[in-house]
Amino acid sequence: MEHDVESPAVIRKPKLPKQAREDLPKQLVEMDRAKKIQRYVQKDGKCNVHHGNVRERYRYLTDIFTTLVDLKWRFNLFIFVLVYTVTWLFFGFMWWLIAYLRGDLDHLADNQWTPCVNNLNGFVSAFLFSIETETTIGYGYRVITDQCPEGILLLLIQSVLGSIVNAFMVGCMFVKISQPKKRAETLVFSTHAVISMRDGRLCLMFRVGDLRNSHIVEASIRAKLIKSKQTKEGEFIPLNQTDMNVGYSTGDDRLFLVSPLIICHEINQHSPFWEISQAHLAKEDLEIVVILEGMVEATGMTCQARSSYVSSEIKWGYRFTPVLTLEDGFYEVDYNSFHEIYQTDTPSCSARELADMSSRARLPLTWSLASKLSQQGLPESEQEGQETKSNPENEGKGRQAERNGDVANLESESKV
Repeated sequence: MEHDVESPAVIRKPKLPKQAREDLPKQLVEMDRAKKIQRYVQKDGKCNVHHGNVRERYRYLTDIFTTLVDLKWRFNLFIFVLVYTVTWLFFGFMWWLIAYLRGDLDHLADNQWTPCVNNLNGFVSAFLFSIETETTIGYGYRVITDQCPEGILLLLIQSVLGSIVNAFMVGCMFVKISQPKKRAETLVFSTHAVISMRDGRLCLMFRVGDLRNSHIVEASIRAKLIKSKQTKEGEFIPLNQTDMNVGYSTGDDRLFLVSPLIICHEINQHSPFWEISQAHLAKEDLEIVVILEGMVEATGMTCQARSSYVSSEIKWGYRFTPVLTLEDGFYEVDYNSFHEIYQTDTPSCSARELADMSSRARLPLTWSLASKLSQQGLPESEQEGQETKSNPENEGKGRQAERNGDVANLESESKV
């Protein structure tokens, strides 16, 4: 018996035109470029800059305290343990060396012999005595005698040097622990920045907030535009920093950060966004870095929090959702809506074009008519004729003036 076997269907991909096949890699490259955004400052505030080929590394040792504070915790703890261990071993060896040179180790069973340190019978006991001396434990079993002047001198040196090591390492660890970097973790910035109208002006806005009940004292905010530029002389400046006014002239940059605040940058003639429209913004390769500084109320140390917004994170025509509500006797902040935005009517043109349109709307009729006639290239005599014809009130006033002049002439002739 013959069985009909169905052949599997072969699905062929449609062949793209040549132009589409050539443009496809370009589109993929642009998509990859849009996905991989090279930031100058990360969203969590870390600067995306690495120092390479630093030849003068001795400068780090000249400021050894700051170098130790800036190290990671694992290296800091390793150096902390290493410094104490090395000093204990070094002075333990010195105590053992004194006992060896004086012959104390050869007269351990001689009760008539006065050693430098009682009950010191080897390197291990010398090491324990070094720890007891530097940490001022004082168990009372191993004790230095008054018949050992070199031991007294070594005791003074170890006591002074041990105090210096304790002050340096404990101070380093205290500063490392009390650094206000973790305090900056509770200062939050909105995920997006928005551009919309506020009081008839186009403004760029972002929101900041503090999650803790202990406030930031003397808080201030700054913003900088990071964008490469080329000067008129042809010099290329990578990652040029331009200051953005967020209320420096009016004092609005000094914040009372009790509840979330919306920071506003007015796009005016002095703003770097003066000639940027909605369509132009999507093509721009720029980054806005915002810096919030202040003193921690609990410790008085200066704290700094940073964040950034690239062009794809700046939403045109949006506003922030309100997060503050009045409850029974207090205000409540809903941080679930901290990053939420909603769309609003906003012109898509640049602030410069918007200002030009508003200024034209405020111009008087005669000025706008004369400007239109001058643009058409008419002579001045024809323009005046057109103006008088177009304005019947002016024509009537001219006829009335002529009549008044004729009457005045007749009266003067009759008197003569």
